[in-house]
Amino acid sequence: MDINNLLAFEPPGITIFGFKIYAYAIIIVCGMVAAFFVISLLFKRRNMSPDLFLTFFCICLPIAIVTTRLFYCITDGLPIKEWFALSSIRSGGLSIVGGIIGGAAGVAGVCFFKKVNFLRVGDCIVVGLLLAQSIGRWGNFANQEVYGGIVTNESLHFFPISVYIEDVAEWHYAFFFYESMVTLTAAALMFLNAWKNPYKPNGINTALYFVVYGLTRSIMEPLRDKSFILGDSVPWSMVMSICMLVAGLAALFVLLFLNKKKEGKLIGSLRGEPYGISEYIADNKNETAYFNKINIMCTIYPEKYPKQEKKEKEK
Repeated sequence: MDINNLLAFEPPGITIFGFKIYAYAIIIVCGMVAAFFVISLLFKRRNMSPDLFLTFFCICLPIAIVTTRLFYCITDGLPIKEWFALSSIRSGGLSIVGGIIGGAAGVAGVCFFKKVNFLRVGDCIVVGLLLAQSIGRWGNFANQEVYGGIVTNESLHFFPISVYIEDVAEWHYAFFFYESMVTLTAAALMFLNAWKNPYKPNGINTALYFVVYGLTRSIMEPLRDKSFILGDSVPWSMVMSICMLVAGLAALFVLLFLNKKKEGKLIGSLRGEPYGISEYIADNKNETAYFNKINIMCTIYPEKYPKQEKKEKEK
């Protein structure tokens, strides 16, 4: 069976009681679920309460969903009455850039009220975000959208180099697939960094996220089919991608420079505690950490963390 011809112009999905749930929405939700478990695991690994992430999730996800829609509507010039109309929403219209802006603002707000290090939290969240974005791009495959220019060389008419778009009966470069693979690779590498590296400074993953995603989108945006570029007079996605790239590079430079100045080396410390995740961050003041096989600090300083069995007996 040819994978390129599985799709019809009508977006695929499943119908329940007469209501069609599109494959795009199902794939997006799968990305969210995968991100939830990965981020929760990294919170525990990096000496933070998994319950704390639940707080971030419940507050920041709704904000990100709304701003994902708002950014698209504003930059695409959609009439205000159609912004959150059900018929308009079901016809599509989301922007990852808007979700990043709203999500970052939500995380910053929760960090402020919880008195939590934004960069330490961000190093975990961006891994799940990249994973969700990688999975979510397959929703574009289901909808036959976010593709590149026409592929005229017939020897390249095969997936994953190109994809057949039935609406226009043409082969186009499979940009959604390229971006999915880049973000998936970046997610894997950042996961390994978050899992194995406990050293100062916090924020390396966060800065690298903006570098990787900004660079990827900066390259691909101009090459996309024009119908998938937000904005008429101003290519907003392109502008924001360049801003993310520049901000990420600047943040990475500042983080390493300040750590070198304060601690005597770029990564870690020559003058004090080398670890950036020593302090356990709880969701509430009554919560304490106990020894477990996931938390990296339990291996480094096992004497600081009581066994779970002892903790339960004390209660």
